[in-house]
Amino acid sequence: MRKISVYLRKDSRWEARVAMGVIGGKRQYKSFYGRTKQEAESKALTASCYVEEQILTEITVTELCAEWLQISRTRVKLSTLANYRMKVEKHIIRYFGELLCHELTSKSANAFVQNKLRLGLSPRYVADIVVLLKSVFKYGRQEYGIANPFENIVLPKSLKADVRLLSSAEQERLKSYLNQHRNNLSLGITLAHAMGLRIGEVCGLMWSDIDFEKRILTVNRTVQRVAVHNGRNKTEVIVMPPKSATSTREIPIPDGVFTLLQEFRSAGEHYVLSDTIRPVEPRKLQYYFAKTLKNVGLPSVRFHSLRHAFAGAAIAAGFDVKTLSEILGHSRIELTLNLYVHSDIERKRQCMELLKWSA
Repeated sequence: MRKISVYLRKDSRWEARVAMGVIGGKRQYKSFYGRTKQEAESKALTASCYVEEQILTEITVTELCAEWLQISRTRVKLSTLANYRMKVEKHIIRYFGELLCHELTSKSANAFVQNKLRLGLSPRYVADIVVLLKSVFKYGRQEYGIANPFENIVLPKSLKADVRLLSSAEQERLKSYLNQHRNNLSLGITLAHAMGLRIGEVCGLMWSDIDFEKRILTVNRTVQRVAVHNGRNKTEVIVMPPKSATSTREIPIPDGVFTLLQEFRSAGEHYVLSDTIRPVEPRKLQYYFAKTLKNVGLPSVRFHSLRHAFAGAAIAAGFDVKTLSEILGHSRIELTLNLYVHSDIERKRQCMELLKWSA
């Protein structure tokens, strides 16, 4: 509990002073007044409980974020750190600037959230920024006793985004085109479509990851272009371990894909898409995919939609969700169900007909 001093003033009011901490080398106090000693003391006790953990310091939001990012370097992947830094520089520092951390309140925290939503950022993206801020100020509380104004902020509710998928007929047209225009990049599209690989995982695939005897593909790495602060480049292509521990996985290779892999098989130390010791970066594969869709006359969809298409086809073919979840590299089957299992009206109709309801 903070130290509280209570005394009678010359104007006959009682004053209760609460020691708030030190700023600029000087001890700071906050005063509360009352007509009686009990009233002043009660006000001070209430305020003291509210700000019990808050200590006035001269550290700014910018400085606290920089310190937190430095500490985070040892515990997160380079790509994650780059994502944190982008959010800090683009959204947090630009908004709060050189504001002192102890000056932030839950009111200013809510104002920040509403401002970002008004600017058109998605609720999910804003929620990600708030989660980051909670971590930053949690660190600030542990190290400096700074109150966390984001601690009780309710995260914006995010609606499940509708992912534009190619129809079954459109997928067949794509497969036919890829079959007629075979090269290493088209093979990459096929691997994503037929086996549910992420784009970074496709780019990181090496021929040594494929066991041609057991017909098993192992996901061992991913390729990403991330922002770096090395004084030379703004971004850099890096090869790293997969997204999570469960993303490192073994996937049996279906017949049609196995035939293609045999056709393109090369040296074990070569990457599958480049057939060299250097990987193809995801951006190049995305451009090739977009060009392919245009050539086939198909609507523009994200490369990641191929992973959704694979999951949908797997469920329709009778995969159990646990097996599908492991093939996709998810840690929980809830992720698979929420993110990748889509049910259109025809699928719903087929399921309802299974009930065989009679009048």
